[in-house]
Amino acid sequence: MKSYKNLIEAINDLRKRGYEEDLEIKDGKVNSVSSNFELHPEQFTIDEVYRFEGETNPDDSSVIYAISSQQGKNGIVVDAYGTYAENMTSDLASKLNRS
Repeated sequence: MKSYKNLIEAINDLRKRGYEEDLEIKDGKVNSVSSNFELHPEQFTIDEVYRFEGETNPDDSSVIYAISSQQGKNGIVVDAYGTYAENMTSDLASKLNRS
């Protein structure tokens, strides 16, 4: 697993390595922001996870997931963690927390 100085560096490197889709967590699924597809927890694998602490405020913490799908779509989810983490189903939360 690589080490990154910040979130932007991680995103740029993951994009270069083929994680091209912008993904978001919504309604218990991972959805593409631009390609109109959705992935249920059993349809994807979390390949890498990176956490970043806010430099001046711990509430500014975020996590990035590099995800590959059974359909050949690879992308990244950037989410807050801690107090502001996205609401999600228990199946999705379990999958993300195992990484």
